Amino acid sequence: MRTYEKDAAAIATLTPEQYRVTQESGTERPGTGALLKNKEPGIYVDIVSGEPLFASADKYESGCGWPSFTKPIDTKHVAEVHDHTHGMTRIEVRSTHGDSHLGHVFPDGPRDRGGLRYCINSASLRFVHRDTMAAEGYGDYLDQVEDRS
Repeated sequence: MRTYEKDAAAIATLTPEQYRVTQESGTERPGTGALLKNKEPGIYVDIVSGEPLFASADKYESGCGWPSFTKPIDTKHVAEVHDHTHGMTRIEVRSTHGDSHLGHVFPDGPRDRGGLRYCINSASLRFVHRDTMAAEGYGDYLDQVEDRS
């Protein structure tokens, strides 16, 4: 079974924006993330640890300006932490093993899909296309990226 951890070598290769978001709990400007409009089939993994976080089948357009998902691939890879910064109370989402700041989760997602909106920074993610998932060690998640009927 594959293990995931905070990888110093991966951190060293982050862009300044990726570092600010993942390591300093920053937020990218709305509408600017490289993965916001991505509609390709695949999964989104933590840019630092590689742990699988979200599947394309669970991505939707929420209009909030960041990639939005209805649920994580596996809750063991996503930690939810109370966040009281900026005068608000929110639930921060972090990768469990990489401890990367990912974004926040809100209770205003599609009701027919569980009611949650995981609002995630593109700078925290690396997209793995369905065609390369098996080769990159994510073959177990192929059933989560098929087109929805």
